[in-house]
Amino acid sequence: MTRHTLDRRTFVRTTAALGAATALAGCSGGGDGGDGSDGTDGSDGGDSSDGSDGSDGSDGGDSSDGGSGEQEFLSEEPDYGGFLDEANNYERTVDATGSESVTVEVGAGEGLAFGPAAVAVSTGTTVTWEWTGEGGQHNVSGSDGNFESETVGEEGHTFEQTFEESGVHSYVCTPHKAIGMKGVVYVE
Repeated sequence: MTRHTLDRRTFVRTTAALGAATALAGCSGGGDGGDGSDGTDGSDGGDSSDGSDGSDGSDGGDSSDGGSGEQEFLSEEPDYGGFLDEANNYERTVDATGSESVTVEVGAGEGLAFGPAAVAVSTGTTVTWEWTGEGGQHNVSGSDGNFESETVGEEGHTFEQTFEESGVHSYVCTPHKAIGMKGVVYVE
């Protein structure tokens, strides 16, 4: 009982933090053109960067694929059949097609999410899941049973999977599946 209550509290805190982060991300910029009201001006997005959209705006503050820096998204979302409807940290599908390797954080956000929750890659791409050390013990388990990591909580631990078949490859963290720790690798 106590464990379930703590997980639920952690989930509520995570959801609130992700909501706040999403709201801030929507206000501070990105040139993906989705809603477009502040990405094209340059005058609204004046956080700590200069506001000149050109070379600084596209790279963002973070060099990892799984981080919270500015990312490019697919122009059209794939149909995940509702799998990500309750997923923590899911906003849209990050477009990493053309990359040979991609890193997804395990324990992102407040520790109970994958970062990014959905990523698009090309066939033959290797996805590396890297543990942040946050949120307790996690694993990465393919919903179809094609891959599964061990359950660990150690920061820096990694698990790799190369995706050779196109389609939707969904996965979960088994210990935290019920509270929304889910992700998808969409292979084009």
